[in-house]
Amino acid sequence: MRSVRSLQFAICAALLCAALGTSARADNWDRKTVVTFGEAVEIPGQILPPGTYVFKLVDLPSNRNVVQIMSADQSFVYATVQTISRYRQNALDDTLFRFGERSGDSPEALRTWYYPGDTRGVEFIYSNYEYTYPPPNATYAGH
Repeated sequence: MRSVRSLQFAICAALLCAALGTSARADNWDRKTVVTFGEAVEIPGQILPPGTYVFKLVDLPSNRNVVQIMSADQSFVYATVQTISRYRQNALDDTLFRFGERSGDSPEALRTWYYPGDTRGVEFIYSNYEYTYPPPNATYAGH
């Protein structure tokens, strides 16, 4: 009788560990990133005022290049944008945002976003905007 209870406990513990492991992978899957910008930032189609935002990949198994930009509490979607893959040689431990400089008083334009530990990032696509890659001196590391 005692060995049956021990076996039941072991099975429940294993199921709990498996469930917790699955949820951790789910967060990694969508690359959820919370970032605070101290100045206005341009994204394709609009300008975000200073504030805290959530960046996530949209859950589309066949397309890992659609990004949603939401309010800090995720109650409002500012934009859903198509991006293209951008690769780098070495993965970093922190989130990396790169910006392209704009002329005049225009805010910097968000160019790329890399998730911690990943060599693949996404590049934001702007229409009617010529730039050179990588943008000069334009990086922001958030978490």
